[in-house]
Amino acid sequence: MEKRAFGQTGLSVSVLGFGSMHLNDERSSDGDAGRLLNQVLDAGINLIDTARGYGLSEERIGRYIAHRRSEYLLSTKVGYGIPGVADWTYDCIVAGVQAACQRMHTDVIDIVHLHSCPLPVLQRGDVVRALEDCQSSGKLRVAAYSGDNAELRWAIDSGRFGSVQTSVSVCDQFNLTQHLPQAQSRRVGVIAKRPLAGAVWRFSDRPGDEAEGRYWDRFRAMGMDPQGLDWGELALRFAAFAPGVASAIAGTHKPENFQRNLDIVERGPLDAALQALITQTFAACNDGWNSIV
Repeated sequence: MEKRAFGQTGLSVSVLGFGSMHLNDERSSDGDAGRLLNQVLDAGINLIDTARGYGLSEERIGRYIAHRRSEYLLSTKVGYGIPGVADWTYDCIVAGVQAACQRMHTDVIDIVHLHSCPLPVLQRGDVVRALEDCQSSGKLRVAAYSGDNAELRWAIDSGRFGSVQTSVSVCDQFNLTQHLPQAQSRRVGVIAKRPLAGAVWRFSDRPGDEAEGRYWDRFRAMGMDPQGLDWGELALRFAAFAPGVASAIAGTHKPENFQRNLDIVERGPLDAALQALITQTFAACNDGWNSIV
């Protein structure tokens, strides 16, 4: 699996990362989760992404692959959910980092994001300072932000984050065109989330989920010809090889889906003309579309 420099952090990340949200899926047993996590590492994926809000995910990572800690970069997200501590405060960030270390059986987490932190909270400054203090004390390596739109731009422009995680997909290109060039110029590492846009091409009718529904609207409006490719392949290769993206994280609880994603990314980038056509089509249909939160 190809590795790319992750901004100026000194880290290198696999082109495909593993998003572990689905490790909290009730359809996945402990044993299934453990086997899948080890399959991911065996395939050469070195970026494992999780969050405090992903239920059992952090716990299962700690239980099943902590003994292989040297083989992967660990990325998580904090800002909420600490009993007895107010969300989006200095103390919540510090306690969240410590709790994540304990749950995942590690002394240091490679990348810690503020998870969709609202702009006024970012501007207030204490949560950013908390991440920086955790970095100074050796609990994390890279202070990061996960989110979109105006918050993402603030995070990039602030110069206080080594990396960001943001939505990049065929149906969600606002951050790609409006914010990632600035991230590149500042040498901020970029992780692309939601690269498959909920796989909305599966649905004949508009899905009820708010984000998937809006992705479906855009997908239908764009009316693209996949030029003989499966939509999942087109979408994942588009996001993983988009300018400025270091790694695209795709999640699943099924080993066969993981293997399919791996095979797709190892085929490399789309034809340059097709990659450009996707961007042009999105721009031509854009009716005030920003990134879907």
